Amino acid sequence: MIDKRENKGGRDPYDGDLAYPVPEDYRTAGGDTTYGETRTVEYWSGTTKSSRRAIVILPPGYSEERAYPVVYLCHGLGQDETQWLEEGKAGTILGNMIAAGDAAEMILVLANCRAWKQDGVHPEETFSLAHYAAFNNFLKDFTDHLQPFIEENFAAARGRENTAIAGFSMGGRVALHLGMTLQDTFGGIGAFCPAPGILPYTNMGVTEDGLFTERIFDLKERYRDRTLIMIVAGKSDPIVRDFPESYHDVLYKNGVEHIWYKRSGGHDMDVSGQGLWHFLKEISRFTFCSE
Repeated sequence: MIDKRENKGGRDPYDGDLAYPVPEDYRTAGGDTTYGETRTVEYWSGTTKSSRRAIVILPPGYSEERAYPVVYLCHGLGQDETQWLEEGKAGTILGNMIAAGDAAEMILVLANCRAWKQDGVHPEETFSLAHYAAFNNFLKDFTDHLQPFIEENFAAARGRENTAIAGFSMGGRVALHLGMTLQDTFGGIGAFCPAPGILPYTNMGVTEDGLFTERIFDLKERYRDRTLIMIVAGKSDPIVRDFPESYHDVLYKNGVEHIWYKRSGGHDMDVSGQGLWHFLKEISRFTFCSE
């Protein structure tokens, strides 16, 4: 959904500080709030020929007797599946939102979206084609192994109307890559400070052809009114700079409705955490309750 609010009083409708505020304590644990269980799981990946980890955050009162929508969260370039738990406080954000009635009860899956055998954080040659290719390779790991594992072992609701993906930095690029490629799988796509690579670029001494051309970075007609896309950027991000806005520009040119805004901050998990807060709220209202 494109933000079509009028620019009244000279205000920028894409100024997230004004248009998309969040509670001050949105990721602070409250003493009287109940939070869901966090489980670290391992699954075998034929894509990497290795055992891989993921972190599953369950909603409070989780029961195998019902089915919950699922959001897959993807980490940044030098990180792993723990980033959204430790730095991003995703479990606290979700628990606070559920308690306040701002989000539906759902399962969060914190994925290791670097699909190669070298699973540690801060790998050598961080800015390299080989490293970036491992993130592209996550598409196969996700479809063939991670999603089937989650749906077999947890009370996960099936279907695109119950499935979303989001991420920070390189994880935001992964979310856009998987979300726009697997449009029959995801009804929600969130990209917070997304890295370059969706379109052709040169950055940090690396040149890539891009995962999409401007023409194909688009939604299929049958999904145009059934997909929530959100792109959020920091106003002073020195790392990804204007790349997130270039994704917004192409979606706008292609007539794809989406949410786009910038908020104060740089390339960090506060900008992304506030983006996640709104993403979970929006998919709870418009995606997980539809179809």
